[in-house]
Amino acid sequence: MNQSTPADGCWSRIGVTGDGSCELLTEHVHCRNCGHYGTAAQRNLGREVDDAYLREWAEHFRAPESAAEQAGASAVAFRIGAEWLALPTGMLVRVAPHVLPHRVPHRGSRGLRGIVNIGGQLHPCIALADLLGIDVDGGSERVGRHTFARLLLVRWEERAYALPVADLHGIVRYAPARVQPPAATINKGVQRFLSGVVTEHDMRIGLLDAGLVGHQLARALR
Repeated sequence: MNQSTPADGCWSRIGVTGDGSCELLTEHVHCRNCGHYGTAAQRNLGREVDDAYLREWAEHFRAPESAAEQAGASAVAFRIGAEWLALPTGMLVRVAPHVLPHRVPHRGSRGLRGIVNIGGQLHPCIALADLLGIDVDGGSERVGRHTFARLLLVRWEERAYALPVADLHGIVRYAPARVQPPAATINKGVQRFLSGVVTEHDMRIGLLDAGLVGHQLARALR
């Protein structure tokens, strides 16, 4: 967009984006904490704009999104080991704090860790790491954010399952036309459960096929 900002400010000459010689930096540390910077921001927001600028933005927002840009699907993204994965948002019931499951006597099905209490109800705790062959010791915390293990309570065919995850990113929205095929380098155990891969910021997230995963969850209780 072509509309210019107010005249060059002191922050770009003697402030944090300049030579740093401003005496007020000793007190304020950063220009954004200074009253001069705040006044300039208010003046910038209150400036008059010309007709060409208004027309340019009007054309920008009037243009229809292409089919490839319409984010008509969503999934809840989480990390297990080093793998960022996602399940359709419609499967998610709730997010709960991570708790240790209680073992179920005489039940040793693959993936079944036990039962957990979520909201006063008992649910089977199924480890996707076991079902998908993921090393839970892999991966690391993302820089600049706190990482907390969670339990995702998901529903498949009238039954709810608690899935332990190492980190929760949240809901991602994406255009189905932009879903990419899984890379050949992805863990083979995971790859066969993926319907595709989407990019979210610096992450590549594997979209799990709800039907295939749901079948494995139900199978773990047999």
